[in-house]
Amino acid sequence: MRTALHGISSFHSSLVTDIRLAAAAGFTDLEIFYPKLVRYLACGGTIETLRQRIADAGLRVSHVSALDHIERHSHEDFEYLLREARKITREAEMLGAQTVMVLPRNGIDHLSRTQIMDIMTRNIGAIAAIGRDHGIRYMIELPAFTQFHTLAQVQEIYDRVGATNIGVVVDFWHFHASGATPEDVAAMDRERIFGVHFCDGRRPKDSEGWDETVLRACMPGEGEIDLAAWSDAVRRSGYQGPWSVELISPWLWEADPECLLPKLQGILAQYAAPV
Repeated sequence: MRTALHGISSFHSSLVTDIRLAAAAGFTDLEIFYPKLVRYLACGGTIETLRQRIADAGLRVSHVSALDHIERHSHEDFEYLLREARKITREAEMLGAQTVMVLPRNGIDHLSRTQIMDIMTRNIGAIAAIGRDHGIRYMIELPAFTQFHTLAQVQEIYDRVGATNIGVVVDFWHFHASGATPEDVAAMDRERIFGVHFCDGRRPKDSEGWDETVLRACMPGEGEIDLAAWSDAVRRSGYQGPWSVELISPWLWEADPECLLPKLQGILAQYAAPV
C-alpha cells in the first residue's frame, strides 16, 4: 500500500522539510505541492539535488500538483497555459513522477455547457499531447464549486480527446460536495483513476460560500464524509495506486508538522489498507 503526503497538508513547510518529515512519518510517496517546487527552484535549488534527496529518504514522487487554471482560453492565455504545461511536465519527468494533476477553476463558469466542454476538450487534449512525449499522465480534479465537476463531463472528455494519459483524481471532499456517491466511484474504470485525495469536510450551508479553508478545516474523521464508505468504494473499483492525504485547514497548518504528519499518516493507513 502506497501512502503519499500531499504537500498542501504541511502548507508552511518547505519542500525539503516535507521530504524529511514524510519519511519519518512512514509515507512512501510525495504528492509535491507545485508552489513549493517553484519556490525551491527559484531560490537556487535544482531538480537533480531534490531527486537525490527524495531517493535518499526512501521516497518517490507519485504526483505533482497542480497545473492550475486549465480553463484559460483566450489565444494569449491558452499559449501561456501550454508553456506552463510543458514546464511542469518536464519537471515531473525529471523527478520520476508519473502523474501531474490539472486543475480547472471558475474562469468559464459563466459560459454555456457546450462552450465549457469545447474549451476543456481543446485544453485537456493539448495538454495530453504534451505528456505523450514525456511519459506523463494528467489527472483531472473536478472542483465541486465549478461548472466542470461531474463524472459525466470527464467521461465526455475521454471520449472526445481519445487519449489514454488523462484520468481523474478521486477527491473525497470534491466528490461528496458535488453530489457524487461511493457507488459512483466503485463503478469507475480503474484505469482512469490516477490518484486518490483522502480528505474530509462538509458541504456549504445555505447562503454559505465555497471557502475550502472553512469547509475542509478539520482532521480526517471529523467532518461529514463517510470515509469508510468512500475508501471501500476505491478498493472495489480495483484502484491499486497511491492514496494522498490532503488537509486544507489554516488552523491545523499552524500545528507542528512533526507531530501532525504522523497522525495524518496513521489515519490514512487505517482507511487505505486492504480489508
